[in-house]
Amino acid sequence: MKAPVRQVTSRDVARLAGVSQATVSRAMADGRVSSETRARVLKAMEELGYAPHASATAMKTRRTNTIGVVVADLANPFYQEALDVLTTLIASAGYRVVLWNTGYGPLGEALSAIRERAVDGVVFTTATEATAELRAAVERDSPLVLINRSVPGIECDSVVSENSAGAAGVADFIVGAGRTKAAFIGGVPDASTSRERREGFVQRMTELGHPVDEGLQFDAHFSYEESRDVTARLVAAADIPDVIFCANDYMAFGALDALRAAGLTGASAPWVIGFDDVNMSKWSTLDLTTVRQPLKQMATVGVEMLLARIADPDAPAVHRVFPCELVIRGSTRATP
Repeated sequence: MKAPVRQVTSRDVARLAGVSQATVSRAMADGRVSSETRARVLKAMEELGYAPHASATAMKTRRTNTIGVVVADLANPFYQEALDVLTTLIASAGYRVVLWNTGYGPLGEALSAIRERAVDGVVFTTATEATAELRAAVERDSPLVLINRSVPGIECDSVVSENSAGAAGVADFIVGAGRTKAAFIGGVPDASTSRERREGFVQRMTELGHPVDEGLQFDAHFSYEESRDVTARLVAAADIPDVIFCANDYMAFGALDALRAAGLTGASAPWVIGFDDVNMSKWSTLDLTTVRQPLKQMATVGVEMLLARIADPDAPAVHRVFPCELVIRGSTRATP
């Protein structure tokens, strides 16, 4: 009968690396050790096959090496792409990821996880103005960052794009092309993205002398299905708008499908414009004109902010804004 294999300990790592156990602990916690010493410790850990016990490490450092990510709807390709970028960045920083898919409802589970120290911090890609729990978490100096959202009156780290300016650029583009009767399909009314995109577009259309009728402004809750249904009703009416601007690409896909179902295609069909520039927008079957957000840059900066916040909870809040770019494709064909 073989003798049981002895578990490798931090003492074994220290012996092989020629350092103290305390130095091994500091190196694993990314503490104050030289890069040369840290390299020796990591090499010894690899040679011995040593893996630190997660719960023991958490007890010593009060860290879990886990970061939460909150998304609203994994059916929406924007959140799929955001999650792909965020998880890669977080893993490369040495953290595990836990995911909450909350819909557009309460964020309580994620905020409870911060309060209970089950995670070291949370990235929120969704939040609304009605999120009272978020305000309480910020007041407790909980480590969190908002990406693609902001909440008025809450001073926390956030990364957004120029939603209003991007939407105003859509107005300039369509009016310059001679299309002046526009409909707007928004998302969740108290989400900053939907509100700012609506305000930017409607205000600029008014300035250009072509106000958007209130009867042509809708809330489709960032839903493909709701946007498709709204568009179906629009094209069934006697006076069809010549442009449908949607607050995200996912809703724009619904609008395009409704136009196809109604037999409205080609240059005579209403133009459809989205916001985000998800990868699917480039597909030849969609070929969507949209406002591009620099998602990878926004996610990178957001993760950097969160790591800095974890290291220094008392630092002043940082707010970054990235420019947008109108990307013109086949869904806005020239009028014959």
